[in-house]
Amino acid sequence: MKLRPLTGTITALVTPFQKDQSVAYDDLRKLVEFQIKSGINGLVPVGTTGESPTLSHEEHLDVIRAVVEAARGRVPVIAGTGSNSTKEAVELTALATEAGSDAVLVVAPYYNKPSQEGVYRYFAAVAEATDKPVILYSIPGRCGIEISVPVVERLRAKYPHVSYIKEAGGSVDRVDQIKNALGKDITVLSGDDSLTLPFMAVGAEGVISVASNLFAKEVVQLVNAGLAGDLPKASKLHRKLYPIFKALFIEPNPVPVKYALARAGIIKSALVREPLSELTKVSEQTLVSVLKSLGK
Repeated sequence: MKLRPLTGTITALVTPFQKDQSVAYDDLRKLVEFQIKSGINGLVPVGTTGESPTLSHEEHLDVIRAVVEAARGRVPVIAGTGSNSTKEAVELTALATEAGSDAVLVVAPYYNKPSQEGVYRYFAAVAEATDKPVILYSIPGRCGIEISVPVVERLRAKYPHVSYIKEAGGSVDRVDQIKNALGKDITVLSGDDSLTLPFMAVGAEGVISVASNLFAKEVVQLVNAGLAGDLPKASKLHRKLYPIFKALFIEPNPVPVKYALARAGIIKSALVREPLSELTKVSEQTLVSVLKSLGK
């Protein structure tokens, strides 16, 4: 079966936990089903929203396998396989490919702050570990570096399957730069819910969304309207959802969205793994107020 384009609304899935901090696979399968029935276009397990830094390698691969099994080919499954170690990213990418993922999402190396040559070599090594589509993930606020446009050009020229980038640098101008340099050779996906519509206005083709964990139908409607060129409808939906786009980042992701999912009964527990901690009471009040205003 030919892989569908990795565009539209793709959910960066949370990893639900049980009280003993083990992965809650029943909740994970329930969440996948909710996503697919809501019209989502793809799923990202074990990205940073899925708390990949605090999952063991065994858990990482088990979560990928569980999502692949639950999705049953209905939507693409894009496994998070990035690391601040090139060796680990290569190993995770190869193992995720074996586990049945349709593509991989690879964050730039964090904390190390390599030069752009180092960034290029990191992604080149990952690209050589799989024949699946590779989505570059640039989020300088978390990594301390961005993936420069020249590096994106070099990777795209050498590796045809490196044809996507998740852009979370907060700049519309950056999306313009990428599209001006590569045009149709690169697909840009927003990495920030609140910037999805502005990014689509300059050429992005969707979002890898945190908000769609709970607001799946609503984000799908927004993105579909934007892709169809229906700016009035997309703008109206954006304005409606903007408060939750911001409230879900009132504390470090995925703390707020897990709280919202547990409150809605989609997962049983809002537990996160340390060093993350539960939502504070002040933030909880703010988030609940926004959720209630949106009927959740």
